[in-house]
Amino acid sequence: MRKKQIFLGIFFAFVATVCGGIMGTVFYLVRDLPQIRALESYTPSAITRVYSADNVLLAELYRDKRDPVPLDQIPAHLREALIATEDRQFHTHIGIDIKGIARALMRDIMAGEFVEGASTITQQLAKTLFLTSEKTITRKLKEAVLSLQLERRYTKDEILTLYLNQVYFGSGAYGVEAAARIFFAKSVRELNLSECALIAAMPKAPSVFSPLVNPHLAVTRRNIVLRQMLAVGAITHDQYDGAIASPYIAAKRQKTSEAPYFVDYIKKILEAEIGPDRLYRGGLTIKTTLSHQLQEFAEQALEKGITEIADRRRANHITGPDPQGAIIAMDVRTGGILAMAGGADHHRSVFNRAVDARRQPGSAFKPIVYAFAIEKGFHQGMRILDAPIAFPGPAKGDIWRPENFSKTYQGDITLRQALAFSLNIPAVRLIEKLGPAGVAAFARNLGIQSELTPYLSLALGTSEVTVMELTAAYAVFANAGTGIRPGAVVEVTDAAGQTVWKPAVEKWIAMSRQGAAIMTNMLEGVIQEGTGGRARHLPFPLAGKTGTTNGSRDAWFVGFSPSIAAGVWVGCDDATSLGPLETGSRAALPIWTDFMELAHKTLPYRHFDIPDDIVILTMDPKTGAPANKDAGGVRTFFRRENAPH
Repeated sequence: MRKKQIFLGIFFAFVATVCGGIMGTVFYLVRDLPQIRALESYTPSAITRVYSADNVLLAELYRDKRDPVPLDQIPAHLREALIATEDRQFHTHIGIDIKGIARALMRDIMAGEFVEGASTITQQLAKTLFLTSEKTITRKLKEAVLSLQLERRYTKDEILTLYLNQVYFGSGAYGVEAAARIFFAKSVRELNLSECALIAAMPKAPSVFSPLVNPHLAVTRRNIVLRQMLAVGAITHDQYDGAIASPYIAAKRQKTSEAPYFVDYIKKILEAEIGPDRLYRGGLTIKTTLSHQLQEFAEQALEKGITEIADRRRANHITGPDPQGAIIAMDVRTGGILAMAGGADHHRSVFNRAVDARRQPGSAFKPIVYAFAIEKGFHQGMRILDAPIAFPGPAKGDIWRPENFSKTYQGDITLRQALAFSLNIPAVRLIEKLGPAGVAAFARNLGIQSELTPYLSLALGTSEVTVMELTAAYAVFANAGTGIRPGAVVEVTDAAGQTVWKPAVEKWIAMSRQGAAIMTNMLEGVIQEGTGGRARHLPFPLAGKTGTTNGSRDAWFVGFSPSIAAGVWVGCDDATSLGPLETGSRAALPIWTDFMELAHKTLPYRHFDIPDDIVILTMDPKTGAPANKDAGGVRTFFRRENAPH
């Protein structure tokens, strides 16, 4: 009797110890678990979409490609397929499948390692939301406890909705809507039975069963899912036969984004303004200034131009890096960016040369010098000496002798013709009279934000600028002297249509209306009479300026119509030469001309605005004397107070 009492005492002590250990372990695990109530405020990460001004989808931004949908928009066949495949007892179990766990445990013991998980849909959801994927007993115990808590707090439909919007289907698709769009290019609500079964086949091994990776294996796995659906009575034999006979037709691969350089640009802006988490997870709608049609024209023109330059380089046996380029176009009235390409191929180089590359503009900077002179009372009929000149250099004994590109000189010449033919000496003489510091300050007022060195050589474009800021500076001439900071985003709204962020338009008076009109007239002369002649054939008003740096390292053309300002730069990233005679006129202007010709086929014809107090005379551009049109006279603008009499 005493032995029996001792045995029972030992037995109960053992049981108590085991139970206490289990309870202690459970208590420890529960204490360390995430709070299920956090799901009350849980919102699945959603895709942010970027649209052009003409409502074309440019890009989708996300951390996980996920597009949450309510349960009633998910086909019954897809729900049934996932339940038949992943968890047949879903509607009856308490979050864990006791029989399944016992069966898996036996297999683990037989194998001598952790091989089978016996996870229900609820357990898979708990793991996805709260835990890691490590294969340990501790993680499985935590998963089981969390699953029981989920089942107590939420209905089966709520758990299934969370699961369907959270589970990973491969190829970057999180949730059934993203999977439907990636694999079938349609919404989940449009899926047929065969497509539902194929999607349901993937969570088991997304990288293996993805139809984009292994289409034959994906179809084989789909057929297994269909057999399981038939076995549980979710579909009829006729439905099964029809779905089995359906081939998988791969969806057309979509571009990762339209206007990729532009999209990269606005991502930087919005990461700073609203934060990356909200940008990539908030399901926002971003309306931009970009014209999808003009963007296509810009990319087409840039690609053609760079290809032609590359062909000439090969013909001249020039080795080295491939030429690169950038183009940007903006609305002169609003400052809205209409088109942007920051390189020849975004896949090969994501560096945005339209906004991030600072390059010497060469003679494309000269209009800023002339505009400051016009503001200071000079007029385009004034004469200036084009002859060799020398200045003391920065070091003792140094002499700087600027030269014209052609190394020839015209003698006395009007400001208008000096700019039209891009003569260097008159520009240097002009900045000497005006003062380099004053020109640099005026350039900043036009919108140039890059650092400008206030030397005489600034007149020849030796300080580096970006394509965007120089184009914005030229837009001041077309916009009656008003400066506008280039903008890319119109508005950001959330899923409820509420405004999240709307940028303020930054405007200022950069120069006088009269000065802007006179500069526009002078830059029309560059195209009609000077180095911009390749654009002369276009049947609408245009103004602009070429730019070339020493050794043809950079070639530019920046200009505008009454509606659009556009800038083009081409060069090599390592600043080596483009090749002999690859000037702004030859290398950059054809790209600009092609773009402007295409763009203006979609725009109404407009004239440049002329202020009432501008005097228009017909002038000989060589001498500045009055001359009729038949004698070579050109239409020339003056301020009323300094017009020749």
